[in-house]
Amino acid sequence: MLKVFCGNDQIKVRQQALSFVEQLREQGLSIEAIDSDNYESGKITEAAVKVSLFGGEMACLIDMPSMDKEMSAEVTENLAVLAKSQHHFVVIEGALLADEKKLWSKHAEVEESKAGAATRFNTFALADALARRDRKSLWLIWNEARLSGIATEELVGILWWQLKSLRLAALTKSAEEAGMKDYPYQKAKRALLKFKADETETLSHVLLDTYHQSRLGGLDLDLAIERWLLRV
Repeated sequence: MLKVFCGNDQIKVRQQALSFVEQLREQGLSIEAIDSDNYESGKITEAAVKVSLFGGEMACLIDMPSMDKEMSAEVTENLAVLAKSQHHFVVIEGALLADEKKLWSKHAEVEESKAGAATRFNTFALADALARRDRKSLWLIWNEARLSGIATEELVGILWWQLKSLRLAALTKSAEEAGMKDYPYQKAKRALLKFKADETETLSHVLLDTYHQSRLGGLDLDLAIERWLLRV
């Protein structure tokens, strides 16, 4: 199966693609992510024919292949192979030209997201990206939120709230004990698998210290938080 999420609304594209991948994860599929940072020649076609040690299907998230010339060529030259694979291939791309979209559509289900009329930005997308420890989405969503006019302080509050939820989930055994509703509590518990012990505590301290330092005039808060996001 081959599915591509694309369009000029990159925040929505990434949210939809990652939500779809999360659904596959919840169905029990293992997830492999390939982007320009960890791409090696042949890696994508190898994944298409890979046989799991435990049998069954897997899912592969191919993130912005157009960012790397060789990676892009390997994907486009093997669309038929990816489409016929027993595994699930999910691709995140930017806006496609008409010819590119036509080529993808021959082999893949294409879901396009176009920027529309301005609406209130969904700041909790930032919290979700932090819980996934998805630095790329964190940076994109942060900048989109700032460009939409949302104050830095409000966004820092969202990040702090998410870290607090993760810390509570780490220290407790039930939603009731944590004083949280069951769904966000279970979501936080799953997110903790992406963090090492005490790492959420450290991130919280650094975030809080960064905010206080900016209030004292020692830091540019926007720049400091962007650096923090890229270290998550």
